Amino acid sequence: MSVRKVINALTLIFVIGIVAGLALTPDGRNWLRHPTLMFGKAQTAAASATPVDAPAVSTETIRPALPTTGGAVDTRTVTPLSRRLSQGPLKIGVFGDSMASDLYTGLYRDMQVYPNVTVGKFTQPATGLARYDFVDIQAKTQGQLANADLDVAIIAFGTNDAQGMEIDGTVHPFGSDGWKEIYGKRVDDLVALLKSRDIAVYWVGMPRMRSDPFNAKMQIINDLVRSRMQAANVPFIDMVPLTADAQGGYEAYGQDANGRRVLMRKDDGMHLSLAGVMHVSGNIVDRLERDAGLTVPRAAPQPAAAQPAA
Repeated sequence: MSVRKVINALTLIFVIGIVAGLALTPDGRNWLRHPTLMFGKAQTAAASATPVDAPAVSTETIRPALPTTGGAVDTRTVTPLSRRLSQGPLKIGVFGDSMASDLYTGLYRDMQVYPNVTVGKFTQPATGLARYDFVDIQAKTQGQLANADLDVAIIAFGTNDAQGMEIDGTVHPFGSDGWKEIYGKRVDDLVALLKSRDIAVYWVGMPRMRSDPFNAKMQIINDLVRSRMQAANVPFIDMVPLTADAQGGYEAYGQDANGRRVLMRKDDGMHLSLAGVMHVSGNIVDRLERDAGLTVPRAAPQPAAAQPAA
C-alpha cells in the first residue's frame, strides 16, 4: 500500500471517529445540527425586519398546560414597594435584550433625581426566551440574582424571539400552540424565580415595529406575555400606545417632554432613539413613582440675605 493510501485511510478513520464521538454526546449532536457553531457563527437570533423562523435546540421537556391560577403561575404578592422604600433605598434591576438595554439608559437617567433609588443593568443583547440553547435566561438570571439584592425587576424580551423552537426532536413553529406553551412556561418560570426572592416584576411589552410582518409577530408575543402577567398579578407596561400613531401605525416621530417633535426611533425601525427611550422610560418611572410613593426631595431653603442697615 502506498504512503498516500495509508494517509487517506487514516484520515477516513479519524473523520469517522470524530463524527461517532459527536453523535454520542448532547453537545456533539447539537454541533452536528448547527455545524457553524465551531467557527463562531452560531445563530444568535438577532432581530431583523424579516426574521427567520429558525428552530432552536433544547433538551427541556414540555410540561402539560397549566391553568392561569396555581401551578407554575406564581400568583403570590411581594412586599409593597412603598414598604421597601421605607426600609432603605429602592434597588431596581433591568433584565432583557437590547430593547431592555436601551430602557436601562432612560431609567438610569430618570432615577437620578431620587437619592434613595439605584438602577442596575442585567441585560444582554441578542438574547431571548426562544433560544435557551444559546443563552439559558432562567439559569443566567438565577446566577445574577445570587450576587444581587434587588427590590424591582424591569423586564423586556421579544425582539429576538420570533422563531421556532425544537423540544425533544419536535419543531414548534413560531406562534403555534406548542410554541406558545413553551414560551409561556418560560415567562412563568422567570416571574416565579424573581418572586421567590420577593422581587416585584414589571414586564415591558415590545413597541410598534415598522415592518408589518415583524410587528405582527411582536404582537403575538405581547398578547401572550400580557395574558401571563395578568395570571401572575404582574404589571404589564404596553409600549405600543407610546410608539404608534393615532391609527395604531408605526410612528417614527413624536413629542418629547417639552412638546417638541423629535425622532423617537432608530433607523432599523425597531429600537428606540434616545428621545424615544426617555419617552417610554418616563412612563415606567411614573408607574414606579405611584407604586413606591417616590417623591423628589425639596431643596433646603436658603437663608435670607441680611438687609443693609438703614
